[in-house]
Amino acid sequence: MSSEIDSSTLLSRASQLIDLARKAGADAADAVVVRSRSQSVSVRLGKVEGTESSENDDFSLRVFIGKRVASVSANPGFDLQALAERAVAMAKVSPEDPFACLADEASLSRSYPDLQLLDTTEVSSEMLREAALAAEAAALAVNGVTNSSGAGASAGMGGLVLATSHGFEGSYMASRFGHSVSVISGEGTGMERDYDFDSRLYYAELDDPSEIGRRAGERVIKRVNPRQVPTGKGVTVIFDPRVARGFVGHIAGAINGASVARKSSFLRDRMGQQVLKSGLSITDDPLIVRGPSSRPFDGEGVSGERLVMIEDGVLKHWFLSTSTARELGLETNGRGVRGGSAVSPSSTNLALEPGDISPEGLIRSVGSGFYVTELIGHGVNMITGEYSRGATGFWIENGELTFPVSEVTIASNLKEMFMRLTPANDIDRKFGVAAPTFAIEGMTLAGR
Repeated sequence: MSSEIDSSTLLSRASQLIDLARKAGADAADAVVVRSRSQSVSVRLGKVEGTESSENDDFSLRVFIGKRVASVSANPGFDLQALAERAVAMAKVSPEDPFACLADEASLSRSYPDLQLLDTTEVSSEMLREAALAAEAAALAVNGVTNSSGAGASAGMGGLVLATSHGFEGSYMASRFGHSVSVISGEGTGMERDYDFDSRLYYAELDDPSEIGRRAGERVIKRVNPRQVPTGKGVTVIFDPRVARGFVGHIAGAINGASVARKSSFLRDRMGQQVLKSGLSITDDPLIVRGPSSRPFDGEGVSGERLVMIEDGVLKHWFLSTSTARELGLETNGRGVRGGSAVSPSSTNLALEPGDISPEGLIRSVGSGFYVTELIGHGVNMITGEYSRGATGFWIENGELTFPVSEVTIASNLKEMFMRLTPANDIDRKFGVAAPTFAIEGMTLAGR
């Protein structure tokens, strides 16, 4: 394990690569190694269906000559000098990009905290197999569960090694463990499917696989014999936390600086204006100890800080990398992410901060409405904000969940949805995007 975690050799090769690029004619350069180690086991009906294991150290070199930039990638074992020379040759014939650059030297992180992102627990394939089997067995033991779609368990780690020509050198690793199961209830055309899972940085903090299986089984039997409901307008829709997290992802996309620069966000002209209901806030914090999406520095060597992206309903920040920030006339806030050889802005530990009411209280306050547990399709237009998605869940009557509902569509516009959102207090911060249960008033529901 120690040889896998030690990044000193990779950091040395990255630094050599930069030196060779400078000698070949680059004005500036950075080299990054994206590390990954993973193993997983999948089972179905008590038998192992697959066992996978992978190890990768993917190198990328980015070179700048004036306003021209080029990037090349390679696997371990490549010829350093040949790669550096190829990158420089490509940059010389590349079109100019007025915004591509390294992060300003003054913004580079010179020291960064230990965020305790790495659990070195050794997890064997046998341990993964036993966990997957236990999750599936517990789900199948729930009365009414008729079949399994499979269960899985995984363990792995990933990280970043980064060196730049203006003095930054750094690396970090983070672990990730997971259990999941998906099962079926009903027969024939009346079959329903549901699932449950858990994912953590530390193995000992994972939910027990039998508990995950039990939850999946109990979820799926509640979905048997769903009904349609009449089409209506002005319906209050409550989003279960599992779908609420995806909805917050739409907010993150709308305030991503790259989308703003491309003019593909419906919030592109709303900086400093109210975009959520008063009292609501969206936070993003890369420096949470043991945070699921924490990082001591970003893909350019810049340390971010906790930001209230939307405060009391008012939009305060975009997610910014250096090049995106320059295009918008701003400065990076340490949200650059390496995707191969490219850098683009992204959120870290993002959260829609909770309200004061319990989810049960929120459901009671609705009286009559629709509680969504799963969304289908991709009917979201981030340019206009138009929102239309297939949904399943439960009908709310007299403040209680009653019968299961399927084959309906919910629709509105994200601008209006943001302003009608009321969060509960049940946020779970173990995910990179965290959101409580919340209600949105005034949606259109298309049913029978």
